[in-house]
Amino acid sequence: MTRPMKTDLKVNGELRSVTVEPRMTLLDTLRDELNLKGTHAGCEHGVCGACTVLVDGDAVRSCLMFAVQCEGMEISTIESSAPTEGEMDIIQDSFCETHGLQCGYCTPGMVLAAKSLLAREADPTDEDIREAISGNICRCTGYGQIIEAIRLAAKRLRESNIAAVPEASR
Repeated sequence: MTRPMKTDLKVNGELRSVTVEPRMTLLDTLRDELNLKGTHAGCEHGVCGACTVLVDGDAVRSCLMFAVQCEGMEISTIESSAPTEGEMDIIQDSFCETHGLQCGYCTPGMVLAAKSLLAREADPTDEDIREAISGNICRCTGYGQIIEAIRLAAKRLRESNIAAVPEASR
């Protein structure tokens, strides 16, 4: 029998201490221990991308990482995207404007995959975008509008001088 471990996680800019079983996933820790329900549980095998979060700026599947592995790393969930409560950031707004979502289940993971891409590449090609979201499955939109949303977000970010991922989250 394993004993729970105290782990300090930096989530959305805040240091959070949790006591979890060593094999508890980051996904379950975010949802069940920290009440961050925007990160969705999908396949829980790292295939669908619904559980995507940013760890040190990289898009990762939170169902494939143990929470204790993330100690000392910067974790960003979809809850950190909005500039203020009730507002959307440029990427989220672009998804809405281009109808890049339907049921919305995959959208948090798609938005965070886009954030990771746009933090590295200000002017991505459609191929770059397809590659960045290739680990995220959407069963509703058919991807065309999602690619359009990320292309629009890239354009808006270039014109606004706003970083896709704030410096503190990188």
